[in-house]
Amino acid sequence: MTIDIAPGEDSTAAAAQNTAPASEPVVRYDEPVDAVPGPAPAETAQFVYAIGRIEARFPSLGVEKEFAQATGRADSAGLTDRETAQAVLSDPANRYLARQLCWVLTIEGIDTYILIPHDAPDLDLLIDAIRPAPSPLDIDVVIGTLGPLAAPDVCNGLVAPMVAFDQIYSFDTEGFLAAIPRPEGVAAKEFKQASEDIFRRICQIADNSGATDEHRALNYLTVRYPKIYERAAEQFAGSSSLTAVEVIPSRLSGVRRIVNAVFTYTERSSGVQEKFAVKVDVTEEFPFLVAPLSPFYDR
Repeated sequence: MTIDIAPGEDSTAAAAQNTAPASEPVVRYDEPVDAVPGPAPAETAQFVYAIGRIEARFPSLGVEKEFAQATGRADSAGLTDRETAQAVLSDPANRYLARQLCWVLTIEGIDTYILIPHDAPDLDLLIDAIRPAPSPLDIDVVIGTLGPLAAPDVCNGLVAPMVAFDQIYSFDTEGFLAAIPRPEGVAAKEFKQASEDIFRRICQIADNSGATDEHRALNYLTVRYPKIYERAAEQFAGSSSLTAVEVIPSRLSGVRRIVNAVFTYTERSSGVQEKFAVKVDVTEEFPFLVAPLSPFYDR
């Protein structure tokens, strides 16, 4: 988490490419929860469905020193630094420290959002995202509403958009992929490789910060719809390659925003393409499936 914990770095330059326009209002992290942007009407709110990793950082030297004192009072014999930090934050007596920390979602190593709980109990979701034994395969999925820029002193110089979150899913990629049902006729090794490839490629789609309808739909499918992994394994077994993933508006869009996530597979020897699409409703904060994965034909 950089909670080994490292002080928050001045990441203004790195975050600039991910922040909202400078003219937007600035909100402080230490304001009461009611001052943080709450749920907004679907027609005006900008929602976020992002996949990354959550880190906890010290917003100031004072908070860092207070954390060090709390660590000194903890029974940490036999624990690693990371295990000790997680134990300290999980202690209800130290909840005040968890509230003081700056919680950052990084995507592809870039500081992208500063996370704010909509409700005070949601702080537990942030604490749970700090694993005692971290792994490069750890993943956090954040669902919430995009807010204004945080003040520079909120996270020791980091200027990034705030996200008032309603849900966080934390898991490791290997365990997540292992839980996906394997289709009949596909070997376990081949299915594992296919699933890893699909997950990695969707997460690495250029500039996927989970803030557009297209990226929200893809990220939703990545973590909630196993059929895309089953289809990939079957196509790979049939000597086809995944050559394109795109999201386009559906003709069913009207009052609600519905998109087609289209996966294009190309037969490796003949070059013949086959497309499959799944419809997703992205009107509100929580996307949902409209129609399952099925053959797609260009019109």
